[in-house]
Amino acid sequence: MSSRPELSTGEALVGLLEAYGVDTIFGIPGVHNVEMYRALPRSKIKHVLVRHEQGAGFMADGYARATGKPGVCFTITGPGLLNILTPMGQAWSDSSNVLVIASALDMADSAQGRGRLHEMIDQRAAAASVTNLHMRAYTPKDVRDGLARAFSNFSSQRPRPAYLEIPLDMLKIAAGDGWHTRPLPRRALPQADQIAAVVARLNAAKRPIIILGGGALDCGKAALSIAEKLDAPVITTTAGKGAIPEDHPLCLGYRMGRLPVVDFIRSADAILCAGSQLSETDFWRDNVVIDKNLIRIDIDADSLAQPHTAEIAIQADAKATLEAIEHGLNVHGVHAKNAIAGNERDYIRDVVSDTKQQIILKVLEVIRASLPRETIVCSDMTQIAYVANEAFPVYEPHTWIHPVGFGTLGFSLPAGIGAKFGKPEVPVVAMIGDYGLQYTLNELGTAAEHKLPVIVLLWNNESLGAIHDNMVTFGIQPNAVTLKNPDFQMLAKAYGCNAEKPSSLKALASAIKAALKADGPTLIEMTPAMVNG
Repeated sequence: MSSRPELSTGEALVGLLEAYGVDTIFGIPGVHNVEMYRALPRSKIKHVLVRHEQGAGFMADGYARATGKPGVCFTITGPGLLNILTPMGQAWSDSSNVLVIASALDMADSAQGRGRLHEMIDQRAAAASVTNLHMRAYTPKDVRDGLARAFSNFSSQRPRPAYLEIPLDMLKIAAGDGWHTRPLPRRALPQADQIAAVVARLNAAKRPIIILGGGALDCGKAALSIAEKLDAPVITTTAGKGAIPEDHPLCLGYRMGRLPVVDFIRSADAILCAGSQLSETDFWRDNVVIDKNLIRIDIDADSLAQPHTAEIAIQADAKATLEAIEHGLNVHGVHAKNAIAGNERDYIRDVVSDTKQQIILKVLEVIRASLPRETIVCSDMTQIAYVANEAFPVYEPHTWIHPVGFGTLGFSLPAGIGAKFGKPEVPVVAMIGDYGLQYTLNELGTAAEHKLPVIVLLWNNESLGAIHDNMVTFGIQPNAVTLKNPDFQMLAKAYGCNAEKPSSLKALASAIKAALKADGPTLIEMTPAMVNG
């Protein structure tokens, strides 16, 4: 793209985003960023008007995770930025490429305490805490350089949010020449000696296992071939669900939050881990350290350095590295006699459940049977999703989207909307609780406005169920965990959505089938009583 000198910086910004392949922007126009919108009507970019900046950020995140392309947001100074910081934190924790472009006060008035509208002491510093790249433009050149830096990071480094702020007066001035895309770098490739070392180590192993994280979602073919050659079980993190089909005999899915599985991992004599930080929110305990037999592949040097000790550490693209390892292995099935026994495999697969979880398991079985294999499920911080992380089979990459690290409530609905904009041909479900929905339920309006056939599976237990159970576990008398809910059926219909409240599991299956064919969003309200209906 090459702009005319008379274009403003705000206009040139839109043109350059389009040139970098951006097809969707989520945001809200305001008095402090209208200049970003001047060129949108004549561009090919679709702008999605959201109901709250938090919705914009979560939609961009869902779009990015579903498509693999960066999700882009426009926001305003001050409160607009602060509203979107929570989604930026979620994208930071879960390694998602989100680009937030915000206006800022005029250069002469920034942080001068003159009482300007939306004034902050240091807006960029606020964004810096949850971004990989945080930039402020002082000239038009800084804007185009900033976009080049952001897209360069997206193509070559660990996925994480980037932030660019542009002063109000900068948006209005002439852009000048030079607004064109720049060649983007690729991720680093492994060294031949590293591959040779890994291959030798795996060939010699008697009880190898494979761990796949979110950074290995696109590595399934190579990872599965390695697993089959070694007869090695594959464990995923929550973010890695779907890297290989969970109905494959070697896939144990996500079970890392269970001590027997941690012990099983430690018992392996070779642990091939790709694309995972192996963090507290993978094990759900902060004292797990793997300090022997670990082989790590990650694009992020910091992840390779902590907290575990790797025997072999490779900072490189996970897909290219696993493909090279697979090509080098000269074994096939020789480890069959050393694979985990069937009864041990079944024990690790088992979800040891209390009564509440057993009820949820029955609901999840119906949901899974009613949805096509390729359905994208965006889940929330809610009891049904916690059980689903372990018990809901996922068959394809980028189809289980959960707010793991930051753990934000209200993520599911807007993330599902963003995923649907990115993958309109694929069924999309938002799995959310009655409390979490009320964080971002206003985005039902966004879904209805665009007639998006997103299915909202609402688990209504009329409480903060997980917090109630935690209180009981820690000997705290449950308090502040029950709430007066609205009539969700009327609420959904007020937004122009379809609404169903099935009274039985059979009715739930029918409601899901109907929602898959609907010409707009459908809210399906599920309750524990439905299981016995």
